[in-house]
Amino acid sequence: MTDPDIVVLRQKVHGMSPSSYGSKLRDRLPDHEVAVATTPAEERDLIERARVVTGIHFEPEWLDAARNLDLFACAYAGTGHLDVGALEDAGVAVTNAAGVHGPNISEYVIGALVAHERQFRQAWENQERNHWEAYPVRELHGSTAAVVGLGAIGEALVERLDAFGVETIGVRYTPEKGGPTDEVVGFDSLHSALARADYVLLACPLTDTTRGLIDADALASMRADALLINVARGPVVDTDALVTALRDDDIRGATLDVTDPEPLPADHPLWSFENVQITPHNAGNTPKYYDRLADILATNLRRIEETGGTEGLENQVI
Repeated sequence: MTDPDIVVLRQKVHGMSPSSYGSKLRDRLPDHEVAVATTPAEERDLIERARVVTGIHFEPEWLDAARNLDLFACAYAGTGHLDVGALEDAGVAVTNAAGVHGPNISEYVIGALVAHERQFRQAWENQERNHWEAYPVRELHGSTAAVVGLGAIGEALVERLDAFGVETIGVRYTPEKGGPTDEVVGFDSLHSALARADYVLLACPLTDTTRGLIDADALASMRADALLINVARGPVVDTDALVTALRDDDIRGATLDVTDPEPLPADHPLWSFENVQITPHNAGNTPKYYDRLADILATNLRRIEETGGTEGLENQVI
């Protein structure tokens, strides 16, 4: 039996079959053996023989048998759910899916902003009632957006905002790195950025620094006519403080693709606000996900074969 070059685990992403991911990899690596596990027993057997494993989860107890494993290619951008230390101790490199969400999540944010400003919800409600009545709207052009987080998603978002004539302030942990925004500041200048922004767009990872970043104090610094869009993680926003700010009309509205808690309970007060748009952590959903993921992994496998090592891989975590 031939040892596989890549094993795709049984774990699904956005409801898409792992076999589809395997097909994308075979298209890019026609001279390599790509195996897609279909049962737990097959999965364990393939892991024992594989050089590269890709999926969402990798259990530490699998490492004892994974003697040939060089790389675990995580199918998520975040790796906080993995025992990265155990993988590192076993000499296994880890990469993630950073960058695959740039186009789709940035389009989601643009869509949310346009929907708010052109009052599409009002238009839909009028249409449902066969009611013809004009209503006031706004435009994005000439506005200012504070983009919190300048990773792949933040950068893709800034590029699209520029096309709409939106001035951008980037907020990042290391402002000395700069960025594509008109201005870049650190978290120590967050409140001044919030005070200037028509839109506060959260696209940052969840860390000790960003957990609860948008709390009652931050919401107080936002303009009363500002919109909050969260495509980061739910706990970046203090939910209770947000509910209070919305009830008191301290901000104009919000779009939340992520919430805390998640899923959002059916009786949660956030559902009751007409100026809040809620989607079920769906901004990252795209039919292109496996294509982009396969591009990253194919590039990394060729690099491993060319160099004989796992240093300098794209999206390398360890």
